[in-house]
Amino acid sequence: MNLISAKDEERISAAITEAERNTSGEIVAVLAEQSSRYQHIPFMWAGLLALVIPWPLIYYTWMPVQWIFLIQLLVFLALLALAWHPRVRTSLVPKAILNANTRRRASEQFLAQNLHTTEGRTGVLIFVSLAEKRVEVIADSGIDALVPKGTWQKIVDELTADIGAGRAVEGFERAIRSIGDLLAAHFPPGDGDPNVLPDHLIVLRG
Repeated sequence: MNLISAKDEERISAAITEAERNTSGEIVAVLAEQSSRYQHIPFMWAGLLALVIPWPLIYYTWMPVQWIFLIQLLVFLALLALAWHPRVRTSLVPKAILNANTRRRASEQFLAQNLHTTEGRTGVLIFVSLAEKRVEVIADSGIDALVPKGTWQKIVDELTADIGAGRAVEGFERAIRSIGDLLAAHFPPGDGDPNVLPDHLIVLRG
């Protein structure tokens, strides 16, 4: 995973620490290599296309059935090998499924990182999935109820645009600042307020 270097991780961690100085809320940033492996996709497309191969050969040639079967098998294996590359595999997945898998993985991370346990329900997750090229922001009910509709989607759109333009770190920093400002406006830091969740970027490989 080459999108974020160790130095970049430090910058993102510093941005989270700085944003949380002014709020009792919690921000967690997660970068995932992928939200699903999609290993069934190459088999599905290779199988569907290989099923079509015999029909023109049967109707328009005198080719023996054994040869037709062999051609069908070779086509299946060739298509399977071609579609097995991770980038090709992901490109064959419908957008709705990419969105659903990213949303599911983000929801899993929201729970795995204990964002649902924050006092006042003030946890906010920034989740980026590289293979799907998707960003999700999940806010707990305490802060979500206090911000205007469309606020989180605007942050998602800006971060997605920054990553697409090769400004991943700057995009993370801007998203973290925006979320920190929202949290600070409604949940200022309390006396002895504990920072219970990690401030560093969490990277999920595989």
